[in-house]
Amino acid sequence: MQIEALKLAPITGKIIETSESAKQPEKTFGEFLDEALNNVNQLQNEASQASINLATGKIQDIAEVTIAAEKATVALQLTMQVRNKVVDAYQEIMRMQV
Repeated sequence: MQIEALKLAPITGKIIETSESAKQPEKTFGEFLDEALNNVNQLQNEASQASINLATGKIQDIAEVTIAAEKATVALQLTMQVRNKVVDAYQEIMRMQV
């Protein structure tokens, strides 16, 4: 078996912005955080509703419920890790001497 070399095009130094990306206003950190927390909350609510639907017999596929629960769990774990990193960064800043 022969392995061929990758044929990559050279990268130019310019990055061209499209007109759509230039028109969109940038989100603040607070807006980004609010949107992320709302998404996590929505995933948690969907997992809870899927569990209720399974218990009442509206859903027969347990895999669908398991997937919804795992999505919610992973999203919450990611949120907690981001929170931990932010707290660590804040504590590091507070330890700095001025």
